[in-house]
This record gives sequence, C-alpha cells and structure tokens, in this order.
Amino acid sequence: MTQEVHTQVTPEELAHAFEEETQPVDLSRYAVEDWVTLAVFWGMSFCVFLQFFTRYVMNNSFAWTEEIAINCLVVVVFLGSVMCTRTTRHIHVDVLYHYLPAGVGRYLALAVNLITICFFAYMSWLLWRYVGIVHRERMVTINLPRNVVFYAVFAGFVLMMLRAIQVFIGNIRRGYSALERPAAFDGLGE
Repeated sequence: MTQEVHTQVTPEELAHAFEEETQPVDLSRYAVEDWVTLAVFWGMSFCVFLQFFTRYVMNNSFAWTEEIAINCLVVVVFLGSVMCTRTTRHIHVDVLYHYLPAGVGRYLALAVNLITICFFAYMSWLLWRYVGIVHRERMVTINLPRNVVFYAVFAGFVLMMLRAIQVFIGNIRRGYSALERPAAFDGLGE
C-alpha cells in the first residue's frame, strides 16, 4: 500500500479555497415552459410544506393539500419532459451507434427522431380525446375542475412534439444527433 501525503493547510488558505470567480448567470437557455414548470414546482412545494405544517404542528391537516400537490407533480413531470425533449436529455441507448457504420447510424437516428415525433403527436391526439371524455370531472377534496391537469398534460405532449420537431431540424442542420455523438451534447443547453 502506498502512503498518502497530506500537506498542512492553514485556516486562511482553507477559508480562501472556496472563493471562486463566479461567472455571470445565463438564463437565456431556459424557455417559457421551464419557468411555468418552476412555478408549478414551487406551488407543489408550498402545498407539501402546508400539509406537513398543518398535520404535525397544528395537528389538524388540510385535506386538499395532498390532492393539489399530486396534481402539481403530474404537471411538473409532463412540462419538465418538454425541457428534456428540447435539450435531448431523455434516456438514449447509444451504444449501438458505436458499432454501426456512420451512414446507417445517421438514418437510424433520423428514424428515431421521426418515431419520437409521431409518438408525441399520437399521445397529444389521445389526450385531446381523453380530455373530451372527462372534461366535467371535479377534484375530490376541493371543488376545482380536474381538466386543468389534463389540459396541462395535453399541452406537455403538444410542446414535446413541437420541441422534438425543433430537435429533428437541428439534427439535420448539424449533421449529427445526440445518439450519434453524445459527447458533443455534454454541457449543451440547446
């Protein structure tokens, strides 16, 4: 076994070790749906905190907070998926592309893009039909329409379809996709 050598650090050096030059914050990579998702997330967090506070501090919990928090979570998941689609951060299986010839991999990646767009379009259509069937449902604990949640999920799928089309066009212009060159997309926020 090798011995580790530790150099002595003074308290002043330790205190200054955390002083780093901060870069200016760039918010331009975030889209409108990201900010809406963030707002719904904080609304969900507030409901969960309110549930905890009223249950364990006041010993008399509000029943509606759990249902609102669950519905907010559903909205966060589907609107957050729009960001994953836009930034190509959904799960990819790209090991196959290392073994395929470049031309075959290119056509396969474009086919995956088209299948993704078709899937989001089909899910949008199904959600539209579903909302038409259950548009009069009300929430159980609070008298609010549930169709707001269903419309948010529908909007999420429509936005995912639109963002997938943007990614497809970007992949064509760029000449490669995240499936073909995943290292080129590390740290990218496009």
